[in-house]
Amino acid sequence: MELFNSALGKNITFVHPAFFIIGGLTGIPSITFYYVFLFFVYIVSVVGNTVVMAVICLDHNLRTPKYIAVFNLAFVDLFGNTALVPKVLDIFLFGHYYIPYNNCLTFLFFCYTCLSLQSFNLVALSYDRMVAIIFPLHYQVKVTHRFMFSLIASLWVFTIIAVLIAVGLLTRLSFCKSVVINSYFCDHGQIYRLACNDHFPSYVIACLYPVIIFWLPLAFILLSYLYIGYTLVKVATLQEGLKAFKTCIGHLSLVAIYFIPLLTTFTLMEKIQPNARIINLSLTSVFPPMLNPIIYVLQTQEIKESLKKLLKRRGKSKIIIKY
Repeated sequence: MELFNSALGKNITFVHPAFFIIGGLTGIPSITFYYVFLFFVYIVSVVGNTVVMAVICLDHNLRTPKYIAVFNLAFVDLFGNTALVPKVLDIFLFGHYYIPYNNCLTFLFFCYTCLSLQSFNLVALSYDRMVAIIFPLHYQVKVTHRFMFSLIASLWVFTIIAVLIAVGLLTRLSFCKSVVINSYFCDHGQIYRLACNDHFPSYVIACLYPVIIFWLPLAFILLSYLYIGYTLVKVATLQEGLKAFKTCIGHLSLVAIYFIPLLTTFTLMEKIQPNARIINLSLTSVFPPMLNPIIYVLQTQEIKESLKKLLKRRGKSKIIIKY
């Protein structure tokens, strides 16, 4: 920040607090059960996403462009829940409500990076499905390993830069009065509203980023499936169309699980009680990473077959060792 200020030719001083206080989820009876439930969700998420990543790594048949995106989604889900849930439990279950200023911004960075990457990863998977169904003869040419690696890397770079800009603008805010964040984590919207100097740039970010990170990806996904449906109606029989669309069920389930709770919560945000809003948002953050691997294992034939093969192979190896 000193370099930035000197570049402007100004000696600007900002008032940064020593810590923030996470003040959400207070005054709720038997809230400890909710924290135990979050811990259970976290364990299922860790096991599920680790299994999906392990299966993709161990089975050479799954090393296709599509499963590069699936692997990345599982990694982001695992990373995101690991960044969020243990810290939330530490804050509320063990009473560590005071978070140092720099730690809070770091916490914010990792949470928003993973949440954004989940959205963008669903876009990558929807593009994969669209090309596979509409241009099946060109799929091997259009969606290559190199293309998918480049796409995933680009999404990571874009997301990291975007979140760093948001965090950088927060460092240019002064906090003179309250340092209580009425949320379950270091929430960008809650933090910039506590500032006592001009927070208009952070306000712009708060309005712009949901459009870029949620609305535009959702629009792309919906348009891609409308295009898929339109193409199937034109060129395929009913049976062929249903067979092709069946390959999209897993991805559509992930889209519904990710976007519907978020859109519902943000739409009704002003009409629901603050603690109810915070619980809804926390569930929206931790539930998709838990359900995504379960859905992919149940809905994707390749992963189910691969998992069965790996389990049979392990069973045979145990029998050989015994004898």
